[in-house]
Amino acid sequence: MSTVLEQALYEPEDLLTMPDGDSFELVDGRLVERNMSKWSSYVAGTIHHRLRGHSDAHGLGWVYPEGTSYQCFPDSPNKVRRPDTSLIRLERMSPDEAMSEGHLRLAPDLAVEVISPNDLAYEIDEKVDEYEAAGVRLIWIVNPETKAVRVHRADGTVTVLREKDELDGEDVVPGFRCPVADLFLPAS
Repeated sequence: MSTVLEQALYEPEDLLTMPDGDSFELVDGRLVERNMSKWSSYVAGTIHHRLRGHSDAHGLGWVYPEGTSYQCFPDSPNKVRRPDTSLIRLERMSPDEAMSEGHLRLAPDLAVEVISPNDLAYEIDEKVDEYEAAGVRLIWIVNPETKAVRVHRADGTVTVLREKDELDGEDVVPGFRCPVADLFLPAS
């Protein structure tokens, strides 16, 4: 005979008060631990650094690092996701909103997910679907293992970029360009 243990269900506000709440996403009331490898975290940091520099130089928007939480999913108001890097265009969010506490309730214009060795393909696909449903205009799925970036656009088109290609911010991050290979360079 097996025993089924009830798992506690959580609310988005619980993540804000838990000592280690920033290590989790929330899906259907259940905590989902986010474990990034050192290399994936480094790649996410590289992308954040490049986007932040470009955005600051051109006054484009708010660029957030990994750990920033979004509660912006119309079909799942209690869902919280934490892209590895994200950007919200300046004209869409006031400084007061940007500096307020809690989860961001505005969908980012750009969401970046960097795949870690423990990520499952269906989980990444679910995130892409959720971001698209929330109105995210540009999604980059970055795979450090294959050194590739899968670009998802609001119009439904998808492009896979390899090391020899160039990543482009398109109309979401105008003027941003970066060789894909540069995302995977070790520190020197």
